[in-house]
Amino acid sequence: MQNLDALLIFARVAEMTSFTRAAESLGIQKGRVSTVIRTLEQEVGATLLHRTTRSVQLTEDGRAFYSRARDLLAEVQELQSMFADNGAPLRGKLRVDMPTELARGVVVPALPQLLSANPELELELSSTDRRVDLVQEGFDCVIRLGPIVDETLIARPLGKLRMINAASPGYLARHGAPHTLDDLRTQGHQMVHYTRTFGGKPPGWEYPDGDAYATLSLPGAMQVNNVQAYHAAGLAGIGLIQAGSPGLAQYIESGALVEVLPNLRPQPLDASIVVAHRRNLSQRVRAFMGWIEKVMQPYFD
Repeated sequence: MQNLDALLIFARVAEMTSFTRAAESLGIQKGRVSTVIRTLEQEVGATLLHRTTRSVQLTEDGRAFYSRARDLLAEVQELQSMFADNGAPLRGKLRVDMPTELARGVVVPALPQLLSANPELELELSSTDRRVDLVQEGFDCVIRLGPIVDETLIARPLGKLRMINAASPGYLARHGAPHTLDDLRTQGHQMVHYTRTFGGKPPGWEYPDGDAYATLSLPGAMQVNNVQAYHAAGLAGIGLIQAGSPGLAQYIESGALVEVLPNLRPQPLDASIVVAHRRNLSQRVRAFMGWIEKVMQPYFD
């Protein structure tokens, strides 16, 4: 390959799944895109793209090649800006994943300031509650809540996310507001059970017990495996819930939910920003780390 233009064009086609849209975004002719991709495939000795009349998709070889190409392009851009003023606006694409409620309640409302200060930053924000594959899915960084189970990843702690207990006013009107653990039993309280997989024993009601945390078995009429459904069940008055403060803040503020047992909050969740072990921290990722830490600070214990 004579230069990096071929990699840039290939990456744009892969991301936009279209020769036409890629050409328009790069300001070049579609014919040149086709020629560059064809030449690139000849040079590497593999078919990188499946072409149909409707779309363009990466082949298996293409996915592996794209992952490495993105890394190389990111490092070249980092090399070009390594002596730039740290206060200079960020440029280029940043692909990030984070939990849905964190994106909705905290990050997206704060984004206008970041994007207005960095008009050439292209942010791709994925919000999902599953654990994405950083390498295979091409993420520059992800925000994880809870323990980091993959030792091949590099995690930078951001803080401990405050967890709270909450219930709807209607639920509390029926059962009374608990003030102690005994109240949870004697007043006939129920909780909504959150679980990642159905079929197992519900984890129970978590509370501080000396220097550790324990759980109290409480009945529940409902189990969910989705954060949005969990919040919705609490809002509907189905039972007590225990969740992160970012997702519940607006409901507490509006009165749709009421915090209960504030002196018996569950264990805070570790919040971390995670990058793939084989990818250096680019200027964009380092800047995003600093920004997200400030945005989330009010929700940390």
